[in-house]
Amino acid sequence: MTSEPLDGFTGGEERFVAPEMTAQAVRLPLWRRKPLLIVGLVILSIYIVVGIFGPFMVDDPRATDPANFYQGPSADNLFGTDKFGRDVFARAVHATRLDISIGVVIAVLAMVVGSTIGVISGYFGGTTDEIIMRLTDVVLAFPGFVLALVLVAAIGNSVPNVVIAVTVAYIPYFIRLTRAQVLAERELEYVDGARLAGNGRWRIAFRHVMPNSLGPSFVQAALVAGWAILTVAGLAFLGVGIRPPTAEWGVMVAEGAPDIITGKWWTALFPGGMIVLAAMAFQFIGDEFGGEEYI
Repeated sequence: MTSEPLDGFTGGEERFVAPEMTAQAVRLPLWRRKPLLIVGLVILSIYIVVGIFGPFMVDDPRATDPANFYQGPSADNLFGTDKFGRDVFARAVHATRLDISIGVVIAVLAMVVGSTIGVISGYFGGTTDEIIMRLTDVVLAFPGFVLALVLVAAIGNSVPNVVIAVTVAYIPYFIRLTRAQVLAERELEYVDGARLAGNGRWRIAFRHVMPNSLGPSFVQAALVAGWAILTVAGLAFLGVGIRPPTAEWGVMVAEGAPDIITGKWWTALFPGGMIVLAAMAFQFIGDEFGGEEYI
């Protein structure tokens, strides 16, 4: 007795073959792939908005009110008041503009100067490279914070001097990073082509090689911005950086630290928390941008 096979069934084994999934087909949204990057960008965006518009919406950060000293956080004073009756929230908002600006300026200056020196060292090589790298090694022998501390103590503790000192401390990181990239770039065919086309060494170095070597430097700049904020705040906390009564996070933490043991925790906690969040935002952005492509 025989029976006809059912429609679509041949009697043999059939295997289901899934369609090939390309990388583009399964690519998740950026917020799913890199949530920490989004967190960092959101925090940084908030700081930028607060730094730009906040100072116009709060009181004078230096205004004192002895009748309202050491008032806890409330609707009238979101972050409370300090020992002089100054509004901690107003001071923290004004400090946001100063600290974020300082961190970004230091990162940009260190990247521009360090990358330029790194291109010269890596592309021209020889004695020039040897001299630059030995000097860089000498600077790197000192921790960045210690070097900045020494320089600020030597040249003064004004805001411009603090920026210069911290920038000098972080320039060597960009020199070594850019030099390593240039050593790889200068061996590629487009450099030989530019040379055969009659371009001079300086033009090849800065017109062709340097733009192709700056990718890692932008990532490093994001990290350095966060480190710079911590360094500037640390210098102020030790009393050798920006001085009171300037509204700066490190200054506020230094002034509020003795209050913690008396229960006046808000004078140091809020500015300290803002330092941590700012450094964390730049760290997230730098770490995540150091990975895969995003667009």
